[in-house]
Amino acid sequence: MLRQIIRIDEDACSGCGLCVSACHEGAIGMVNGKARLLRDDYCDGLGNCLPVCPTGAITFEQREALAYNQEEVNKPMEHPPQMPFSGCPGSQSRAIHRDEPTATATPASVPSAASPETSQLNQWPVQIKLVPVTAPYFDNANLLVAADCAAYAYAGFHRDFMRNKITVIGCPKLDEGDYSEKLTAILQNNAVKSVTVVRMEVPCCGGIEYAVTAALQHSGKMIPWQVVTLSTGGKILE
Repeated sequence: MLRQIIRIDEDACSGCGLCVSACHEGAIGMVNGKARLLRDDYCDGLGNCLPVCPTGAITFEQREALAYNQEEVNKPMEHPPQMPFSGCPGSQSRAIHRDEPTATATPASVPSAASPETSQLNQWPVQIKLVPVTAPYFDNANLLVAADCAAYAYAGFHRDFMRNKITVIGCPKLDEGDYSEKLTAILQNNAVKSVTVVRMEVPCCGGIEYAVTAALQHSGKMIPWQVVTLSTGGKILE
């Protein structure tokens, strides 16, 4: 059918990946460091990606294309397309499967008081603005929404907060806009079992908590959730 759809000029594309995070349908991906329209039927033709492109590489065009298919967009992808790991990794979504931890010797460079631990990160990417809304790892997940400073402030962050969770992070002071729209889409499109918010005590971190609260309200779902606040010294305040 003839319809309006986006066109990406790869020569003008800088590879920043902003369009990938702006496209909630997952129609755009990064291939060899350049943005590319992956599926016509995932593009709704509304152009949320246009205003975020810093080089003007994305425009509208009228051409023969498959009709937009909301049903397909809402389906979790059983086998996400594998793409070369180059440029912004926003579209290269993947689960991380870890073997059971085994005892390992402490490297000589690590103080004897420290014990090595296995990373508890279960997926990639982790930035709220980059995670695909329909990534399969969100289904039946316990979701952790954290301020990106939290893991540096709290020494046992992987062990105490990330274990058995899908982790997304952000900083409302540095990122433009709020995260509520993206988080709402994640909650609406996936069977998320619980949400844990880990924020810092600083006022700007209130944006993380606000975004999750708004997303829970807008999703229309009753999902258990809690907020943990950390001091800048790394202690749990609440």
